[in-house]
Amino acid sequence: MAEAKGIFVNAIAEGQAVEGIFLVKELNRGETRAGKPFLRLKVMDKSGEIGGPVWDDAEALAPLCQPGSYIQISGQGDSYQGSPQLRISRISPADPAAIDPADFIPGGAVDLVRLTAELDGLIAGVTDPHLQQLLSTIFIKDQELRRRFTTAPAAKTMHHAYLGGLLEHTVALARLALTISQLYPAVDRDLLLAGALLHDLGKTEELTYQSYPFGYSDRGRLVGHLVMGAETVGRLAATIPGFPAARLEQLQHLILSHHGRHEFGAPVLPMMQEAFILHFLDDLDAKLNYFARLGEQAREPGYQWSDFQRNLERFLLIKGAGDDLAEPTPESSPNAAAPSPTTAPRPQTVAAFRPALPPEDNAQPQPPNAAGKAETPTTSRRRPQPSPPVAEPDPAPPEPTVRQKALWE
Repeated sequence: MAEAKGIFVNAIAEGQAVEGIFLVKELNRGETRAGKPFLRLKVMDKSGEIGGPVWDDAEALAPLCQPGSYIQISGQGDSYQGSPQLRISRISPADPAAIDPADFIPGGAVDLVRLTAELDGLIAGVTDPHLQQLLSTIFIKDQELRRRFTTAPAAKTMHHAYLGGLLEHTVALARLALTISQLYPAVDRDLLLAGALLHDLGKTEELTYQSYPFGYSDRGRLVGHLVMGAETVGRLAATIPGFPAARLEQLQHLILSHHGRHEFGAPVLPMMQEAFILHFLDDLDAKLNYFARLGEQAREPGYQWSDFQRNLERFLLIKGAGDDLAEPTPESSPNAAAPSPTTAPRPQTVAAFRPALPPEDNAQPQPPNAAGKAETPTTSRRRPQPSPPVAEPDPAPPEPTVRQKALWE
């Protein structure tokens, strides 16, 4: 029988007692100027994530707090510069065998049955017989591939990063592809639709998602999902008698070029109008999902400024759930100056999905030393920042620039 989960992250308020089981997402070690070790933790459940420092018994607790571990936390809700964090007083291990993973792995509001049926309908609507047979071979006849495709996330962290996210993202792109082909009759409808359905097929092998945090397979890192997907399509097209070589090349071109630019990870640049369209639609759906998830994590209704989003290199004016008629804040006026990274007033902040920063980019309040003065970690080598400090330390280094800008794949 599963243990009682206890409080969920999205229910933690400042000053509230916290008692519950959480999944460790990130762990980083630090050391005060006096040489005392401490830990920076980020923990999560299906409702969100929250971080906080562990000042006491850092060396003894570190083995319990490895990423992917379940821990029981006692403490109190706190805040730092307007964003929530934990004041952790006690940590003990929790037995993974007695835990329901569904309480901890992120999941979107994904109706897998409905989306899978829609996927089948989209395939049935392809009029090119060779493309339809290829799609049926991949998504219907190969039951193992179908299972993986309808279960996998679409990315590790940034967009549709939850079980079923790949199916949701793919069906959304296919809907957009059909709309575009109706608006622009010169577009090859079947090619664009097939490209939308197959563009991220390689993610079923690139990502590891049997447990959380999601990660990358060795082949995923070495080869990447664009090439892996194009290879799978080529291999299965070869089993279909008379599949036109030129049609296969066009379809593989859409898959290989959908990141748009070499520096974004695309082996080739888009050279067909359908390839351009697929690239733009992929980027559109990824960013709109990012906005939606930020809005879901907002703690207040109405418009509010996010923290500085390093992957987009700007603040975002996010509309929180709950009040569709809420007016934007004065800073959101079209005639108002854009928020300055260093001085912009931000009446409310949304900390969700803040990209990871190296430890030296964040300063944490330190416990007082014997003289009553705050200690400073020796790892805090401050340099001029383009934005206000974020609310809590994110210990992992940021992803490479190409991943920050390549649709967060």
